[in-house]
Amino acid sequence: MERESMEFDVVIVGAGPSGLSTAIRLRQLCAEHDSDLSVCIVEKGSEVGAHILSGAVLEPRSLEELFPDWKERGAPLHTPAREDRFLFLTRGGAVRLPTPPQMHNDGNYIISLGNLCRWLGEQAEALDVSIFPGFPAAEVLYHEDGTVRGVATRDMGIGRDGQPKGSFEPGVELHARATVFAEGCRGHLTKALFERFDLRAGVDPQTYGIGIKELWEIEPARHEPGLIVHTLGWPLDRSTYGGSFLYHLEDHQIAVGFVVGLDYANPHLSPFDEFQRFKTHPKIRPTFEGGRRIAYGARAISEGGLQSIPRLTFPGGLLVGDTAGFLNVPKIKGTHTAMKSGITAAEAIFDALNGAAPEAAASGAGAVEIADYRPRLEGTWLWDELHRVRNLRPSFRWGLWGGMLYSGLDTYLLRGRAPWTLHHHPDHTTLERASECPRIEYPKPDGVVSFDRNSSVFLSNTNHEEDQPVHLTLKDDSAPITVNLAEYDAPEQRYCPAGVYEIVREEGGPRLQINAQNCVHCKTCDIKDPTQNIHWIAPEGGGGPNYPNM
Repeated sequence: MERESMEFDVVIVGAGPSGLSTAIRLRQLCAEHDSDLSVCIVEKGSEVGAHILSGAVLEPRSLEELFPDWKERGAPLHTPAREDRFLFLTRGGAVRLPTPPQMHNDGNYIISLGNLCRWLGEQAEALDVSIFPGFPAAEVLYHEDGTVRGVATRDMGIGRDGQPKGSFEPGVELHARATVFAEGCRGHLTKALFERFDLRAGVDPQTYGIGIKELWEIEPARHEPGLIVHTLGWPLDRSTYGGSFLYHLEDHQIAVGFVVGLDYANPHLSPFDEFQRFKTHPKIRPTFEGGRRIAYGARAISEGGLQSIPRLTFPGGLLVGDTAGFLNVPKIKGTHTAMKSGITAAEAIFDALNGAAPEAAASGAGAVEIADYRPRLEGTWLWDELHRVRNLRPSFRWGLWGGMLYSGLDTYLLRGRAPWTLHHHPDHTTLERASECPRIEYPKPDGVVSFDRNSSVFLSNTNHEEDQPVHLTLKDDSAPITVNLAEYDAPEQRYCPAGVYEIVREEGGPRLQINAQNCVHCKTCDIKDPTQNIHWIAPEGGGGPNYPNM
């Protein structure tokens, strides 16, 4: 069955903060310059915001650029940041440290990023942006000359055996003069673009963390609206990068999360169980006693910073947001930078498509290469901000104490102007053999402040059509047993925060069972697998988590 096609000037893959900002700014420019570019967004989640997960404390700088009147428009920024606390946890106590300047939150807001994206989606639709939720982009389309032509959405109604069912509907081809990839961290289409156009040549490997988050409703007496708490130290060892956040929202709600750098070495480590153990700390547990856990989710984040940013443009398109890696790790914020990249991309695309940018060379097929996108970004506050903090995350390769010492020197003495740049290594190369590492015995969940994976995934509202091809694919079916189990004690059972991977012991020997219906789309397996054998692809439309207020 042939696929239908639709023509747009610009197609955007992903309705996160960067993709929505790109679309909104494009349509604003059309209104300002009496132009009319057609703009479309495809989103794999069942609705805008369904797959969005972040802390989150928002620095409203980019939002103010996009909508100076955001307060009058009713943007969901309800809880101003009031107080910062920075704690170092030992097994039984806590030491309050000075809050690093990058982590000061004066003028910022504690928000639900999912709700902000829902609101941005409404603003985009009011500007005549076409948004198609529940339609994952599954394939990049190319012109005969090799330039990007657009994307195709996933076929619907394919059975687990790969054959069309009675409900089969072919995907739709979305053709565009410019295609914007705003897939978020570790986008599977972006991975293909990296290889096809060699976009990562000459830059550091991207390095990642996994962030695991819960939303709680706590006792009113323990609620302090606007309070922001960050911790480092226990329960992680001194060689593992990571820490926690507790953000007091409105309505007696608190967002609590734990981030672990995916360059950790011990294959016995479980980020999920470290998070659950963290909540049992005597200085943390009282916050949650008597409360109620409302939601759960997990997501990988790009931590490489400036030295890991790839080439951002290629014939027919460009990259924005966390799919390119604009997170400011020391600040623990990436929304304002993601939005700024989208705003800048929109301005570069608008000029290119309207002939105002001579650097944008049109191909014979009508695609453009927006060559001035990166130079524009390099002239903004975004680039300066990332340049100043570029060495802080990689300094933690020297361990907790070495990283803290270097970060202090860089922040207070060098002020981000060191004449050198520290570098990253790929996360999947850092695991040591299981036999060479100490086992970690995690306590059983108590059902009060700590929980198991299954009950947590239930709170993520994750759902996938079970009769569809497994979207977690293996390049080599034997590697999970011959390599991962034999050498690393099957670390996928622990680094996955949703119980997707399970070693089943049978009479014929062990085998890997993939419970794809549990997947919360965090992408950790795609990143951390030691042989890069696992490849995550988008499942059938609308599948995955449905995060409320996350």
